[in-house]
Amino acid sequence: MSSPVIIDGRKTSKDIKNEITQKVDQLKADGKRVPHLAIIIVGDDGASHTYVNGKINACKAVGFDFTLMHFATTISEEKLIKHIQQLNEDDDIDGFIVQIPLPDHISVEHITERIAPRKDVDGFTNQNFGSIMSHHQLLLPATPFGVMELINRYNIPTEGKHCVIVGASRIAGAPLSLMMLQDGGATVTVCHKLTKDLKSHTKEADILIVAVGKPGLITKDMVKEGAVVVDVGTTRVEDSTKKSGFRLSGDVVYDEVAPISSFITPVPGGVGPMTIASLLLNTLKAYELNH
Repeated sequence: MSSPVIIDGRKTSKDIKNEITQKVDQLKADGKRVPHLAIIIVGDDGASHTYVNGKINACKAVGFDFTLMHFATTISEEKLIKHIQQLNEDDDIDGFIVQIPLPDHISVEHITERIAPRKDVDGFTNQNFGSIMSHHQLLLPATPFGVMELINRYNIPTEGKHCVIVGASRIAGAPLSLMMLQDGGATVTVCHKLTKDLKSHTKEADILIVAVGKPGLITKDMVKEGAVVVDVGTTRVEDSTKKSGFRLSGDVVYDEVAPISSFITPVPGGVGPMTIASLLLNTLKAYELNH
């Protein structure tokens, strides 16, 4: 079998940013204000700050305005909700995100429920989530949106294909199953931690999407030859050879699985960069919906 096509999320993300930059330049030329994203972060979780910095740098790269709101871990849920209501009512803010995880005393569900759907650029609210199954989709969950963009831009056929998704989280697996069904026309199987004999399902996949966060879960013997393999899982694994002391690992044993795949995403550099690109696309869409 010929070597697989490596699905390059970094390049695709860069292409999308260039497309957005052109639109922002046009808005400026027309004398209009540019899209404005606000980011709320609570506490000092190192990984969260890294992700937020990536989002801020992406805003700078495409010419968006941005506002960063950093609160202490001790902020009450009630006070955080007041800040969210202010952002909902601020006409100069097109979209905003609340970086997860939140401290234990703050319910992610309560916070998400308070975000106005038209400004929910992470695509987490029930209204946006439900719109996946509509012909008038709103702001889609960012990571699954990024996966679908990769599949579409690499012209990977999905109609009538058997897509097996491992992982049923609301952030990735569940919305992806609906997108592959609604937009992709695929036959979809969703596996999760209660699924018996995982291999018997993954082995049947024309398109295998794994979004669990369990390094090395998918090995060569679990994948059909010629399958498209999309690895959404990204986990920090200790690695003393790295300056940072860790490396990023996917759910798929890449070196084993790549040689038998037709297309495959690496970790890092596959799905990860697309999440931020999708966030930018959603912010642009929120701006357009509000105008």
